[in-house]
Amino acid sequence: MAGFATVDEVNTYIGGIFERALQDENIGPKLAATGMVLRMNFTDPDSAVTVDLVAKKVLTGAEALVDADAELSMSSDTANRYWQGKVSLPLALAKGKLKIGGSAAQLLKLAPITKDLYPVYVDMLTADNRTDLIVS
Repeated sequence: MAGFATVDEVNTYIGGIFERALQDENIGPKLAATGMVLRMNFTDPDSAVTVDLVAKKVLTGAEALVDADAELSMSSDTANRYWQGKVSLPLALAKGKLKIGGSAAQLLKLAPITKDLYPVYVDMLTADNRTDLIVS
């Protein structure tokens, strides 16, 4: 399985999950109700995506480096696997593949909603013919 080759791919796919979800009539209001700003920091390639769930904005590049209520830090490969439902958060934390910053309580509010995003992400990869990123 190939990973993300560029920062633009990370922004397109990881940021894209949230852009689609925030517009979804079922998922969007649930995300906004968390009242949080989430920043995801990635390595390989180094990048950041910040999602202001209340304002329904996805920020990338230098704009993403704003204060957030909670942060997740991981490799882009771990993020790709996570958004397909293939990563156990407790196991990833225990193995050091995922680090949490800020409010763990906020992240716990978000965790059950993110499961609704897994099929959105896989559909996005499939539609773009990026089967190289799909984990079996």
